[in-house]
Amino acid sequence: MDLTMIDTHCHLNFAAYKNDLSEVIGKMHDNKIGAIIVGTQKNTSAKAIKIALENGNMWSAVGLHPNHLVEQTFVDTQEADDLQTVKTRAEIFDYDYYLNLAKNDKVVAIGENGLDYYRLPDGDKQKMIKDQQKTVWGHIELATEVNKPLIVHCRDAHDDQYKILKQAIAENKIEKRGVIHCFTGTLEEAKRYIDLGFMLSFTGILTFSKNLKKVAAEIPLEYIMIETDAPYLTPMPYRGQRNEPLYVRYIAEELARIKKISFEEVLSTTTNNAVEFFQLKLK
Repeated sequence: MDLTMIDTHCHLNFAAYKNDLSEVIGKMHDNKIGAIIVGTQKNTSAKAIKIALENGNMWSAVGLHPNHLVEQTFVDTQEADDLQTVKTRAEIFDYDYYLNLAKNDKVVAIGENGLDYYRLPDGDKQKMIKDQQKTVWGHIELATEVNKPLIVHCRDAHDDQYKILKQAIAENKIEKRGVIHCFTGTLEEAKRYIDLGFMLSFTGILTFSKNLKKVAAEIPLEYIMIETDAPYLTPMPYRGQRNEPLYVRYIAEELARIKKISFEEVLSTTTNNAVEFFQLKLK
């Protein structure tokens, strides 16, 4: 294996890299870092595939992020440390469009999609919640049709997210499981997802959240993957700057400190986890 690390969730397909994408990718290659580029709507999903096709040891995921179900503008200090403004446009989940994308060999997962109750715009919030849940079921159906795992986004909605996933499994509607991206929940929530067969992925939040460190300490490494969620959630010591896949090593270093094991063991295990879970073809 010619990779030392895999960033299992980043957004090199976002405008934050429009001026220096080739340089960012060059640093990844120099440091033997692979990545899964994750879509959040139609255009970013298509671009994720394009970037993956043009580069070795890069793959993609396609899906509709729950925040893109409605048009809104927001500033999120958790997701954008530099307080950049995020704009979304209303998009209806187009099953056939995403199915066509998902058939590409460079697509290794469906997502990111899930429930996000943290940011429900003013209006009929119950309708918005129902729309999000309906879209989750659409992604579950898509993932099963193409036999690829889910990348699950969940924020302030773990109870409902868990119930849907548990129901889908009970009804044999999920062939492969998935990963809970950017996990920041409780230990109890973590164990519930693991009991369903899901993996957990940690971001740079792990480098500065005391509560999350305590949770990660109790989760066996065999259930863990690492990600940057770049350009967001930059780890210490670069917090406040734009994130990039190169910084995935800081999440690995933090895991090693938390678990009192070697950095090399974390790299080896999390990389193998990613390769096996997403069935990655390495070059």
